[in-house]
Amino acid sequence: MVSTTMNNDLLDIEDFNERIVGAYNNGTAEKGLPADVGVARSLCAPGSGILRDFSYIAPEIPEFITENCVGCMDCVTECPDTAILGKISTKEELEAELAKETDPEKQERLREQFAETSKYFKNFEKKGQDGAYFGIFIDPTKCKGCAECVEVCGDKDALKMIGKTEENLQEYREWWDFYLNLPESPPDYLIEKSVQDMMLTYRSNLYVGGAGSCMGCGEATAIRMMLAATGFKYGEDKVGMVASTGCNTVYTSTYPYNPYTIPWTNSLFENGPTDAMGVRARWDQMGWQDKKLWVLGGDGAMLDIGFQALSRMLMSGMNINVLVLDTQVYSNTGGQASTSTYMGQATKMSYHGSAIEGKSERRKELGQICMMHPDVFVAQTICSLPNHFYKAVMAANEYDGPSVITVFTTCQPEHGVADHMAGAQAKLAMESRAFPIFIYDPREGERIKDRLSLRGNPAVNDDWYTIRKTGETVDFINFARSEGRFAKHFDAEGNPSDTLLTAQQDRLENWRMLQEMAGII
Repeated sequence: MVSTTMNNDLLDIEDFNERIVGAYNNGTAEKGLPADVGVARSLCAPGSGILRDFSYIAPEIPEFITENCVGCMDCVTECPDTAILGKISTKEELEAELAKETDPEKQERLREQFAETSKYFKNFEKKGQDGAYFGIFIDPTKCKGCAECVEVCGDKDALKMIGKTEENLQEYREWWDFYLNLPESPPDYLIEKSVQDMMLTYRSNLYVGGAGSCMGCGEATAIRMMLAATGFKYGEDKVGMVASTGCNTVYTSTYPYNPYTIPWTNSLFENGPTDAMGVRARWDQMGWQDKKLWVLGGDGAMLDIGFQALSRMLMSGMNINVLVLDTQVYSNTGGQASTSTYMGQATKMSYHGSAIEGKSERRKELGQICMMHPDVFVAQTICSLPNHFYKAVMAANEYDGPSVITVFTTCQPEHGVADHMAGAQAKLAMESRAFPIFIYDPREGERIKDRLSLRGNPAVNDDWYTIRKTGETVDFINFARSEGRFAKHFDAEGNPSDTLLTAQQDRLENWRMLQEMAGII
């Protein structure tokens, strides 16, 4: 499942994984390893993060409740650490692998990890075909215990958190080994209309985990999903990446652990797009026009000091895709304000005090700015709407020219939310007009309203979204009330400050501008 296609003239992968990673894993690297040419040359084996063990991180781990599973794949999709994966298995394949286990009790426990879901079993039987079993498996060495999988499973109740013990950790390891030994999910059982099924294939697994991101990190989920969609369609040998310095490079390049199976390079945080232009030019010279090139970056890399580099890249017309990890703050350097920060948000450099109540400026809308560059595909999306996210990524890959996808990526420590809430907060940001989703595709027509689609936002014709069952209006105040970064704007009775009301008006004006551009109002 992990690529070993790197040229051994550059790096001996087997030696790296056994000698270098092994020494770091057993704690002897500092004193036991000689001067390392890999470090000197900034080289790291692809997928070496799979050898990292996080089983000591958290006291709890998800438990799979087979009889409640519907095979929706939400848990697999939203996991930021590639710690939970699914497998479809035919009866013949499953029985053949189970037969290798001689302990009847263990054999039965393994069998219990597979469900007869309607999606993969009963619906196929109705069509006169053999049904297949579906299982969910948790890798205890990658799970950090964030419980995002339990949150997205919701009232299906197919996952719950349980305490770790030496006994159940050993059982999880055995189940994971069983998962690895099973054949890949048969392609005939992948549901074409269920885009999340792509993560059942090995070719989508370009982010193997082992990164040092925070528990429940929203950025990691976005990166993993982008790579899954790209790898599924084009294969890992057709994908490369430039990563602008930021949180994303810190947690993915903690030597010697590399979660990526694709070639990637780290650039200064202000010139990732410029670096990518050089890579693209060289690739095109070599006849590699079919390779997909992505640039990653956060607020500083794409909205602030690196904005000029991004704008220049867009004007070049080069076939380069950009993934903006929008945390609305400089997460990597301690939580300073950026131009992506919301009005009123409390950050370092925009403290909430008696004179100034957090950031006083309006938020920069990168998506709208990018639309004004000629012939650029632009999308704004969230991971908790996988259909919209994957549609945007697939379209960006197909587009012959520059593309920019901005993703709301929850940063738990800086936003002041729980580890398991990345997806829920992104969805609330979308529903409250804090972060509307859209797709702007120049191929759709000559006019902006032909190119811009707000499909996916609730109540697109209205100012705010109202929940039918409760009658509650979801606005920016609702969103702010749910996050610690806005906590000081509410008095003892829960009333919002004037600054927060101004911020809400700003979000409404931004939403109305999008409605007007899309021809809705």
